[in-house]
Amino acid sequence: MVVKSSVLMELEECYREPGNQLVVLYGRTDSEKERLLSAFVQNKKHFYYRARQVAEREQRAQMGRELTARFEVMLQKYTYEEYFNRVKSGDPTKLVVVIDEFQYIAKKDPTFMEAVLKLKAHRLYPGPVMILLCSSAVSWAERELPECIGEAACRKIDRKIKFTNLNFLEVVRALPEYPVAECIKTYGIIGGVPGYINRWNAKADVKTNICRLILSPGGYLYHAAEDLIGESLRELSVYETILAQIAAGQDKLNDLYRTTGFSRAKISVYMKNLAAFDIIQKVVSFETGGWENTKKGVYRICDNYVNFWFHFIYPHLSDLYMTRPEEFYDRYIAPGLDAYLSRYFVEVCMEYLGLLGMVGKLPLKIARMGTWVGKEGNIDIIAQNEIRQNMVGLCNWQEPELTMEMCEALFLNMKRAKIGAEYYFLFSAQGFAPEVTAMAERDKRFVLVDMNEL
Repeated sequence: MVVKSSVLMELEECYREPGNQLVVLYGRTDSEKERLLSAFVQNKKHFYYRARQVAEREQRAQMGRELTARFEVMLQKYTYEEYFNRVKSGDPTKLVVVIDEFQYIAKKDPTFMEAVLKLKAHRLYPGPVMILLCSSAVSWAERELPECIGEAACRKIDRKIKFTNLNFLEVVRALPEYPVAECIKTYGIIGGVPGYINRWNAKADVKTNICRLILSPGGYLYHAAEDLIGESLRELSVYETILAQIAAGQDKLNDLYRTTGFSRAKISVYMKNLAAFDIIQKVVSFETGGWENTKKGVYRICDNYVNFWFHFIYPHLSDLYMTRPEEFYDRYIAPGLDAYLSRYFVEVCMEYLGLLGMVGKLPLKIARMGTWVGKEGNIDIIAQNEIRQNMVGLCNWQEPELTMEMCEALFLNMKRAKIGAEYYFLFSAQGFAPEVTAMAERDKRFVLVDMNEL
């Protein structure tokens, strides 16, 4: 089972620090938070409590029962101060106290955070302690936590750690049986959500996994996209309308105003909420001299699985319920899947360049990197150093080979963007035309990268 290893490393680093620590750890449902916590507390003296959605008195009673069973202590007051006073490690080892889904307590009972702060301040427990407050309510943790527990309490938090999705390299490591091409397809379809990756069968092909997980009524991802949106956002009908239109190519504010019938002000508010949940993003084109040729104000669904769902499933929702999964896949997904995945191949190539840059294996030291979105064409990757020297990337996922015609289209888009380049990285999933290979042999500014190198 895969977890976000960088988060685990950060927790271990914090645990090794002297003194007491208070850490807030939060992430979306399916971040595999619980698996990571289980791995972290293994072989450590710890107390774990999973909060319930209950009244204050019942919450205290539940924690009291679990603490009594864990430490074999007698309780009298049934308060959080008493609980934290009675936890123990039994030796000088640092104790880890984990309160999972702590928002259910903090929202209703102010005595909880008061006791937490006393615990951190050595007023309830004499030995070293690391307090982990965990939540899967992302919006609450980012927006409402200070108001809920107070600014003074927030200042006592030593670290606030948010789960991020796995990057492509981590997805490859999580699916060691898969060829790179299958990993790219998987990444483009479900992204790097650990809970999704852990349910993907790397011994079966992509079609089989889509049919089992996404298109079958009992599949783990059958309702996942709508559940993610509805988990914290109200007025699901408005959000789904906007997302359906973006997935259909209506990616500018004016387009959404025209196709949804909502006011521009209303659309802007809902777009901000979707952005806060990492579901959409405003595409910021790489700044070049060709500003008049740049497409501005473009929105994109940045959650991979939500994008896949609204692109392929949502327009054909009636058939999803009335058609066999394999038939649905062959009719609605297979014909357009490669074109859809081209965007994610660009992301993978960009990550590859970033990794090469980190280990000093690029001809330029990257200061910033992005995509240029033009009115008549795009530049897949522009990477620039501090003195504005450029590396330009061209990414071919769909076609049998990367051709000179594609290179000429790139050169034309560079003229529109008004940029030059010191180096060109040409990425191709399947191969290169002989004239492109010959060009790269003659001109060392051109670097060819096939999929196996990724």
